[in-house]
Amino acid sequence: MPYCERMDDHPLRRALPLILLSGLCFSTLDATAKYLVRDHTLLLVVWARYVGQMLIVTPISWHRAGPSFWRTNHLRMQLARSLCLVVATLSFFGALRYVPLAEGSAITFLAPMFAIALSGPILGEKPTRARWIAVVGGFVGILILVRPGSAVFHPATGFLVLAAIANAVYQLLTRRLPNDSQATTLFYSGLMGTLVLTVLLPVTGTTPTAFTVRDGIFLVMLGAFAGLGHWALTSAFLRAPASMIAPFTYMQMVWATLYGFLVFDQLPDALSALGMAVIVASGVLLLLHERRLTGTMSKDASR
Repeated sequence: MPYCERMDDHPLRRALPLILLSGLCFSTLDATAKYLVRDHTLLLVVWARYVGQMLIVTPISWHRAGPSFWRTNHLRMQLARSLCLVVATLSFFGALRYVPLAEGSAITFLAPMFAIALSGPILGEKPTRARWIAVVGGFVGILILVRPGSAVFHPATGFLVLAAIANAVYQLLTRRLPNDSQATTLFYSGLMGTLVLTVLLPVTGTTPTAFTVRDGIFLVMLGAFAGLGHWALTSAFLRAPASMIAPFTYMQMVWATLYGFLVFDQLPDALSALGMAVIVASGVLLLLHERRLTGTMSKDASR
C-alpha cells in the first residue's frame, strides 16, 4: 500500500494523530503503572498490562492477516523479541516505584543509542560517525540526570538502563523479521508476557486475595492503554515512513512530565531538565541523520 494515494494527501496528516495518540497512551500507561506498583506486586501490574494488550491486538491482527495471523517464519526470533519486551517492562515498572516518571522515561529513550552500539554484534552493521556522536550525546544526558543528589541518583536507575538495553535489542530483533507481517509481529509482541506471567502469578503467590473496584478499574485501564498504544503506533507506521514520524515519539516526554507533576507532584529541576533535553536532542538528531541517510541511499539506487 503506498504511503500517499494523492499528491495533496500528505502521509503525516494521517499518521501524526496516531503517533501522538500512542505517546499519550504509553505515558498514561506508565503513570498508571507507577500508581499501581505502590500498592500491588510488580508481576501483577505487568501481567495486567500484557493481558490487556493481547485482548486488543489479537482481534486486530486477525482482522488484518486472517486466521493464519499467528503463523511466523521466525518463531524463535519472535519469542526472543517478545521476551525482551517483557524484561524491559518489568525493569521499567519496577524502577518507577523509586524514581520520578519524567526522568525515568527520559532514560528509556536511550534505547536507539544502545541499538546503535549493539547493531554491530547483532546485525553486523558498522555505525557511522554521526551515529556515534548521537550515542555519546545521549550518555552525556544520562550523566547529567544521574548525578549525586538528583532524583534519579538511586540504585533503581540501573533497571532503567536495563529497560533501555532490552528495548534496543527488541528493536534490533524486529529488523530481523522481514518476512513476517506487521500483524503477526504485533501479535507476538505481547505473547511471552501474557504466557510467562500467567504461569508465574499463581506459582509465586502474587495473586491478590483482596481486590477493590478501584484496583480493578486501574488494572483494566493499564491493559487498555497498552493495547490501544500499540495499535496506534503500528497504524501510524503503516501510514507514513518511520523517518518522518519517529521524531514525534519524543512528545511522550511532555506527557510524562505533565503526569509526573499533576499526579505525583514531581517536577524535574533545572539540571535534570537539561539532561532530558540532551537525551531528546541526541535522539532527534539521530533520527534526522537516519532520514537523510535513507534519502541519499534512495537517490543513489534510482540512478
